[in-house]
Amino acid sequence: MIAYEDLKKVNSRFFDEYSDVFKRVLHSGWYILGQEVTQFELDFAHYCKVKHCVGVASGLDALVLALKQFSFSAGDEVIMPSNSYIASVLSVLHAGLKPVLVEPDIHSYNIDPTLIEAAITTKTKAILVVHLYGKMCDMNAIMAVAAKYNLRVIEDCAQSHGAKYRGEMAGTIGDFGAYSFYPTKNLGALGDGGALITNSTPAAQQIKVLRNYGSSVKYVNDEVGYNSRLDEVQAAFLGVKLKYLDAINAHKRMLASIYLSELKERFILPVVSNGYEDVYHIFAIRHHDRDRLRGYLLDNGVKTEVHYPISPHQQKAVKGVFTGGIFPIAEEIQNTVLSLPISFAHTQDEILQVIDILNKF
Repeated sequence: MIAYEDLKKVNSRFFDEYSDVFKRVLHSGWYILGQEVTQFELDFAHYCKVKHCVGVASGLDALVLALKQFSFSAGDEVIMPSNSYIASVLSVLHAGLKPVLVEPDIHSYNIDPTLIEAAITTKTKAILVVHLYGKMCDMNAIMAVAAKYNLRVIEDCAQSHGAKYRGEMAGTIGDFGAYSFYPTKNLGALGDGGALITNSTPAAQQIKVLRNYGSSVKYVNDEVGYNSRLDEVQAAFLGVKLKYLDAINAHKRMLASIYLSELKERFILPVVSNGYEDVYHIFAIRHHDRDRLRGYLLDNGVKTEVHYPISPHQQKAVKGVFTGGIFPIAEEIQNTVLSLPISFAHTQDEILQVIDILNKF
């Protein structure tokens, strides 16, 4: 059986280094907001070529804190894609704001910049872009709209660690880049974790206050803050894995190139565009008979995933938020998309086996 993802196998090559840094943290006696978090923040900021990184508890918290930092008014609107993971919508709701969905481009699966302007109202304050599957959005077009209407831009980079658009790293073009370090990510921890990156020193300082109960001095609380801190152990593990992120991304690009060159035309493949350096957190194909295809693959020893089978506007948790909204492109994607194995642990031979089985469908 070819697994979709085997996290033990992915991380096994780092076990010795993980063991060393775990012992270092264990014997340090300091487990929250210590040297490991500080060092990882410095290292990840350097990797992304930004001034600041602030570690938080999760990718969702990163988005919430970014939105809260702007002090928008309750009910202000945030434009976002209609086919994102539910966390993007939840962040807007938790920040007391209203999510406004815009359809994606059917080829890139990212928000369609040509549709954003029509969704802008007098209450629109920000655009939340999601670099889905490891491909960045068309940021030049999006930033042009944002500049025209004086809107803030938050980049959801949960799936795009190391991805680039015209030479610029994910999360460095808008006001904030929000990252998740969930274990399956290209830069994944061994538990939950997240971070915000920014070039704004005041914004970074404000996020550090908000993540720690609204306090910059112990027992002095100036803001209504949160408990959202990247812990020392996960920061230490991430510091190890960050050294290998480029190699992880290169491996996944290599596997993607095999899929792209060898899969038959009956499958709709990820689009490859000039100026984009994709990192293939997910290798998503589409097929009109997705469910039968997925069953066929499983019967032949290949596990797959569906990202995502239910669009945000159809989720019970947000029933009533998007009343009257029609999102046929998001629904077309959810009904046809299929994620194929493409992890750091997969070999070329395994991907060729998957391709051989697919091409016989």
